[in-house]
Amino acid sequence: MELMTHIDIPASDWKMKPKAQVLLVGSCFTDEVGEKMVRGGMEAMVNPFGTLYNPASIAASLLRSISERDYTEDSTELVQGNDGTWHSWMHHSRFSSKSKTELLDAINETMHKVGSFLREADVLVITLGTAIIYRQKETGMLVANCHKMPDAMFVRERMTAYDIADQWLMLLQLLESVNPRLKVIFTVSPIRHKRDGMHINQISKGILLQALDEMAVEYFPAYEIMLDELRDYRFYADDMIHPSELAVEYIWQRFQDTYFDNKTKDAVAKATKEWQRHQHRTIIQ
Repeated sequence: MELMTHIDIPASDWKMKPKAQVLLVGSCFTDEVGEKMVRGGMEAMVNPFGTLYNPASIAASLLRSISERDYTEDSTELVQGNDGTWHSWMHHSRFSSKSKTELLDAINETMHKVGSFLREADVLVITLGTAIIYRQKETGMLVANCHKMPDAMFVRERMTAYDIADQWLMLLQLLESVNPRLKVIFTVSPIRHKRDGMHINQISKGILLQALDEMAVEYFPAYEIMLDELRDYRFYADDMIHPSELAVEYIWQRFQDTYFDNKTKDAVAKATKEWQRHQHRTIIQ
């Protein structure tokens, strides 16, 4: 007797090696999977620019990293808050600083590291969260992080599937030119964006799925697994929005079944156990 809708995921015709170099970018679900790769001994770089939710911001960050165009004192992406803190519209608040120079140094150093990593990486995993984007009202510039600035400063837009596909197909061609052996995996975050309302969230996720279908790219169905296989609230965290630890672990196992061979699975399991033992020793000390 089947008690759940099982998502059929064909095993990939290529596999990740135990020490694969993997760059993971996108929504906060990326952090969950990326952390498991790190604990499993893989050479993973996880959300180096912080969480990014929409396709345009993720693409812009990767393009800038490949191009290695430094941010400068005059960059319009930099803004100073009322408390004197400097932020970047394209970066997470963890880069924010009271010093504009420190902010510039941090984001440029990270950008160069990502650019170098991309040229040698084996795999790029991209998790799209929403098709909703924000632009600075005064300049029309895309904003990846509003840094809790007043809503009146921004214009809210919804990308179309064709906008997303056009932007990403060009970027994927560029990525192939700088690293021909790079494998790219797309996924859609199973986390719903409650702020937009559930109806808008469904439309947004649908746009992302349509865009990926138009692009005919490698796709891992984390979104479908969460909604169809794990459609019970026991698989959600206390906020009833984010996947629980059990759900993340289940999706991670499905990911391994798709992209790891037995050798890589064994190596990751061994490294994870060693990490857990180390954590236990740290706690009891």
